[in-house]
Parts: sequence; structure tokens; C-alpha cells
Amino acid sequence: MRRAPTRTFPELATAPLTYPEVGATRTESMPSRYGHVFRDVSLGSGSEVFERAVAALFGWRMHQEAGLAVVYCGGKPAPGIVVVLQAGWGPLHLRIPCRVVYTVDEADRRGFAYGTLPGHPESGEEAFTVVLTGTGDVRIRIRAFSRPASLVARVGGPFTRLIQQYATDRYVTAIRRLAHG
Repeated sequence: MRRAPTRTFPELATAPLTYPEVGATRTESMPSRYGHVFRDVSLGSGSEVFERAVAALFGWRMHQEAGLAVVYCGGKPAPGIVVVLQAGWGPLHLRIPCRVVYTVDEADRRGFAYGTLPGHPESGEEAFTVVLTGTGDVRIRIRAFSRPASLVARVGGPFTRLIQQYATDRYVTAIRRLAHG
């Protein structure tokens, strides 16, 4: 992983999140005035698939396999950890700064959510949870709420929503592949 300029990371580590509803991806009903993403997809079955999916999620490999560069990561997802993702190439790239706002660490459910920081094109939160059901099915559950925060995202209008759906599809495809080795 490449590191973001040091002048940026300390600022991001103490910057306020760009939305007030911190932790709202935990609740059944997410905040209004945002676009919502809900995805619940089977990855396979068994404890080995579960453990591989969790390792891919917590090692940021799902994000990398989905096509995002992990430019800076303050460590494994834990509350307060900052990650700066990057989409695009060369001068045509977006920096996507986020901070982990909570984690889930149960025997049959593991995951985390991150919230947007200043400089992120959107404002909101996204949660990723790997679940091992009572029948042995392993599922990835992605929940998000967001709205445009940058001029580029606002001008994008409905296209911005399509990009978010595309990114979610890429996450699912990546973790499905990684869960099977």
C-alpha cells in the first residue's frame, strides 16, 4: 500500500465525519434524504468460506480486488482507523477518505462500517458484514446511505447512483472470488 502525503493523513485522522447520522447503517431504517444501497448475496457455504471472506474484508483485499487502490490505511478496520481509497488513474482519479465508525465481531457475523471524511465525493456511511447463517450459508451484506458532497457528484446526478451500484457489484464479485480462494 502506498501512503498518502503525511500532511493529509493527520488532518483526516482528526477531521469530523461529513454526516451527522454516524452508525445508522446498524439500524433497520436508514436516514431519509439519502440514497440507499442494500445488498445481501450468498458467497457459498461453510466455515472456510466464512473465514476467507472475513480475511478478505478485513485485509482491504475486497476493496483492492474491486478496483480501488488502498492509498493509505491506518491498519486493520477498527473504530477510528482512516483509509484513503483511490479510484481512477493518473490525474483522473478520486481520493476517497473514510474513517471506520464501528466493527462487528461475533462468532457468526464480522464486518465494519466506514463514514465519509472531507474530500470524499459523497457524504454518508457504508457497512460490510459477512454472515454465517444457521444453515451454513455465507452471505455478504452491504448497506449504505449517501448523497453527493462534491460538485462532481452533484453534477453527476443519477449517473452518480449508477456508479455506486457499479462499485457495490464489484465488491460482491471481488469478495465472492476471494471467499473461494
